[in-house]
Amino acid sequence: MPNFTSFLDSNARFYGGKEAMVDPKRGVGYTYKELHEVVNRVASGLRRLGVKFGDRVCVGTGNRPETVICYFAAWRVGAIAVPVNPSFKPPELAYIIMDSEPKAFIASREVYGSLSKVKEASSLDVVVVLEGEAEGAIPWSQLVEMGSPFIRPANCSLDDLCQIQYTAGTTGVPKGAMLTHGNWMAAVEAERWVLRLTDRDVYLGFYPHFHVGISWGITALRYGATFIVMERFKLDEYLKLAEHYKATVLSGMPPVLYSLVQAPPRAEDSLRSARCIITGGAPTPQEVWRKFVERYPHIEVVNAYGLSETIVVGTATAVPVGFPELSKGFMSVGAPIGYCEVKIVDENDPSRELPPGEVGEIALRGPSVAKGYWRKPKETERVFLSDGWFLTGDVGYLDEDGVLYITGRKKDVIIMSGWKIYPAEVENVLVKHPKVAEAAVFAKYDERRGEVPAAAVVLKPSVEATPEEIIEFCRERLASYKVPRYVVFLESLPKMGGWKVLHRVLREKYGGFPKEELAQVKR
Repeated sequence: MPNFTSFLDSNARFYGGKEAMVDPKRGVGYTYKELHEVVNRVASGLRRLGVKFGDRVCVGTGNRPETVICYFAAWRVGAIAVPVNPSFKPPELAYIIMDSEPKAFIASREVYGSLSKVKEASSLDVVVVLEGEAEGAIPWSQLVEMGSPFIRPANCSLDDLCQIQYTAGTTGVPKGAMLTHGNWMAAVEAERWVLRLTDRDVYLGFYPHFHVGISWGITALRYGATFIVMERFKLDEYLKLAEHYKATVLSGMPPVLYSLVQAPPRAEDSLRSARCIITGGAPTPQEVWRKFVERYPHIEVVNAYGLSETIVVGTATAVPVGFPELSKGFMSVGAPIGYCEVKIVDENDPSRELPPGEVGEIALRGPSVAKGYWRKPKETERVFLSDGWFLTGDVGYLDEDGVLYITGRKKDVIIMSGWKIYPAEVENVLVKHPKVAEAAVFAKYDERRGEVPAAAVVLKPSVEATPEEIIEFCRERLASYKVPRYVVFLESLPKMGGWKVLHRVLREKYGGFPKEELAQVKR
């Protein structure tokens, strides 16, 4: 039966000497033949260290080729990769370790420093450190050297797990979406079609490698293209790399499109090889989209909608290359891709499908929908329905042509530059502050990033605090993107029935959103 990484064997044969992945910052690169060999070496090295079929392998190594190599290596031996955000603090790492119970953890030097402060890490059988040496860890170079240049991929079924992708938790703790070999096979085919990708393409990608956005890079590798790896988006570097490597496919998101619209003269020259740019993760403002197309008419915007639970557009929608009319005036997230089905259901009764033009919850069904949430049967049953439909928690409508529009979110998730931040997780940290009685986190408008997290705080009687004090408390306990940028002190929080906090009211009163942004879109 198929193992997703079997494509590496074919690509080593067909594209052996061609560049597969290049990391310009570190001066590292792999041809397809070299990629095949190093994946085999790491895979067999892990096997020699006791990693077997079904074991979990945490990977916290940031944006670099070795991260993708670790995923492939784990999958090749039938293990389950668990991507880890390198910016996670010790409490966040502890949760991932307790929940996934990994056999091994491959860490960058930075992540290893945090891992050493986590008592749960003592349960790990294998720890590998990517750079140099560290006490109690196996150096990456040793792992590579102990492995064989060829092993056969483990015999897997389409339904076998290969990844646990943690998503932000609506209940205050992350949930692990269970992704399979079959999910990934369907996802890369869908993304290839969306991009019209060929082995002549060069993909410039900065999406976080611990996020399903890495799927665009993996798709490039699956179909023989070249993947240029960026650690993070920086406009000057982005333009230089695009020009130097003659990038044809660009990663992007709304703030990136905004930056390119505002870029200095001659940016067009740097992007003259590009034929399309991907955006998504958050609503793309209509005006930014329009201005981008006006300035870069030769670059098509692929506005994509998807989730961790669907491996981005694996089972979701997009405005694909060659179909710009699906943007519907720079407003839509396109139509269902490949084998995906989309319907709109009543938010309170998912068995009731809504007609075109009526706003409700977006439901998706198709081959890239995850099997459910790792060790969370109740949460799985709630959104992964028995007939195959997945309830996204996002709100929108379909028009008469079956084109999807996003109008809001069922839950109060905040999306900052594509990062999803769930209030409950941040609120759980805020209320641990010794001066805080109650707290609610809501979205505040930001022109460049769309929205940023803000906190409404009720202090305990007879105490005082400053916004800086509250923010610093969060900074020590949360990844930087989750930390509130603003704090407002209130005597009480707005509530319904005396108990349910009305995040919407806080957003409307203190969020600073333009009036048209606050209005619910209905047709």
